[in-house]
Amino acid sequence: MLDKMKSKLPATEFFAPISREIWERKYRLVRDGVPIDTSMSDTLGRIADAAASVEEGGAAAKAWWGHEFRKIMGGFGFIPGGRILAGAGTGRDVTLFNCFVLGRIDDDLAAIFDSVREAALTMQAGGGIGHDFSTLRPRHAPVRSVGADASGPTSFMDVWDAMCRTIMSAGQRRGAMMATLRCDHPDIEEFIAAKADAARLRNFNLSVLVTDPFIAAVKSGGPWPLVFEGKVYRTVDARALWSQITRSNYAFAEPGVIFIDRVNAMNNLAYCETIASTNPCGEQPLPPYGACLLGSLNLAAFVIDPFEPHARIDQPRLIHAVVNAVRLLDNIIDVSRYPLPAQEREAKAKRRIGLGITGLADALIMLGLPYGSNDGREFAAGTMAAIQAHAYLVSAGLAEEKGPFPLFDREAMLACPNIARLPAEVRGAIAASGLRNGCLTSIAPTGTISLLAGNVSSGIEPVFEMSYRRNLRAADGSTRSETVEDYAHALYRQKHGGASPPPGPAWVTAHELTPEQHLAMQAALQPHVDSAISKTINCPVDIDPVEFRSLYMRAYDLGLKGCTTFRPNSVTGAVLVAGDGPAGTSETTGTSTCSQALRSAGSTRDEFETLRSDDCPICKSPRTKPDGSCRVCLDCGRSLCA
Repeated sequence: MLDKMKSKLPATEFFAPISREIWERKYRLVRDGVPIDTSMSDTLGRIADAAASVEEGGAAAKAWWGHEFRKIMGGFGFIPGGRILAGAGTGRDVTLFNCFVLGRIDDDLAAIFDSVREAALTMQAGGGIGHDFSTLRPRHAPVRSVGADASGPTSFMDVWDAMCRTIMSAGQRRGAMMATLRCDHPDIEEFIAAKADAARLRNFNLSVLVTDPFIAAVKSGGPWPLVFEGKVYRTVDARALWSQITRSNYAFAEPGVIFIDRVNAMNNLAYCETIASTNPCGEQPLPPYGACLLGSLNLAAFVIDPFEPHARIDQPRLIHAVVNAVRLLDNIIDVSRYPLPAQEREAKAKRRIGLGITGLADALIMLGLPYGSNDGREFAAGTMAAIQAHAYLVSAGLAEEKGPFPLFDREAMLACPNIARLPAEVRGAIAASGLRNGCLTSIAPTGTISLLAGNVSSGIEPVFEMSYRRNLRAADGSTRSETVEDYAHALYRQKHGGASPPPGPAWVTAHELTPEQHLAMQAALQPHVDSAISKTINCPVDIDPVEFRSLYMRAYDLGLKGCTTFRPNSVTGAVLVAGDGPAGTSETTGTSTCSQALRSAGSTRDEFETLRSDDCPICKSPRTKPDGSCRVCLDCGRSLCA
């Protein structure tokens, strides 16, 4: 019977040559040089069988669910996270969770290096990690036990960075890390400036944990105390500190900001955990030892009659995919290996999953909806609202069938803001049966799996360019450049005899959108995502510094949980380069794939000369560039000769 069911499923074919290459290099199962997966359909079958292996009801039930899981993954309609693609059903000693947040770093040397060990073990098994370094005492604070001064959090981050350089994760996936520091830590200014050195902390993304009181102090122009363990080390001007954060982002795209009080206030599980960090790409705020399990619905795969006036989403098929994707991801929690026992306890106590979307921009093009329009945002928000509502409804059904997650608290859960926004039918099901999963939705960057699916647009990002050059890392660490074509553009040409699409408002690319339009799309989706969204706000190189600074406060006022921007600069390299010219420089041993794909996507190195340290007399920024016989400040735009 199983063979008959398999025979009814169409083979999943690669849409583009780069997709096959990605599969062969990262996801195809090969043992001792012998391919076990002979096709992408074999890979999806391997994953489906692994996910179905924990179903009760004997061989018939496992076969049934394996078939259902194959169906939703066929044609790349649902794409599990990269760790699942690479590891499920292989028998390898790897984790199927993409990323983790590690435990609290206690402020003594032995505990610090215990944390380094835990990070190394997690990365060795294939996971990326997040760490909050706010628990470490500031530089020059006394260490009385040895009669010395502390070296501060950023010095220990260098230790993590060195460790990461030596760990090659499973499936040739280079390690990725997130470091966070509270905005009131005495070393916050050092943290903000840490990546001005292009050679330092290249395996880290950095984010400042921005609190509501700090935002209030910035808006009022008040003082801001820098505190550790109740001691005020010094007081700074809140607006000046905020300016340092935005200036650094203008200069080298780091650090991002996480509105940490909002993250905790909106968290479904706030009654049993406190969050202080995220996974490396920021879409999963997690507690100590928390883990994120990812999978994405490829919206482009659900468009019927693309490019036609009557183009539409196949809603029944999309909802069917949601139903079975939630079950698949929930099963993976029980299938996966965990690098640390604490991670397994945490994952199984709360059963978090991160169901998201990818291919949004391509779907909008195929439907004739401009990415930056109200219609485009309304479609995106409505689609994500439907996905989230059905995901919660399915999780309530799984709770009735298999039991709710162990830490489920009915009264506390129903009081959560995310739950309060759900339709009455869904809230009623939760009240009656509970939830199988503490959190369910998250939107990841999906860079590599989007390439696997024919180079559909990544996550909720706009199309970078209809055709562009991409730097690809080989197994030996070297890189080469390859031209790839956007999925929607290639599909249109395929349907129209090779002809390119006529110009139209729907065929918009990232550099044609304003930063405000980027923010607006993220804001439209955030109410329908219980975790967070990985999104880069791309900015032109000549954006006015005042306008740039306003983006972060705008992100806060729009209700976002964080903000990451990218403005082309002389410090950060690029993975993607527009057009058919030579690819831009890409670090081959530095930043993680996530960092490059998000913080550098859609940008080349700018044309500015190396910056001198001549301070601007107006804003005191050291970032100036030659301008005729003088120099001009890159932050406030004033001439040093004025």
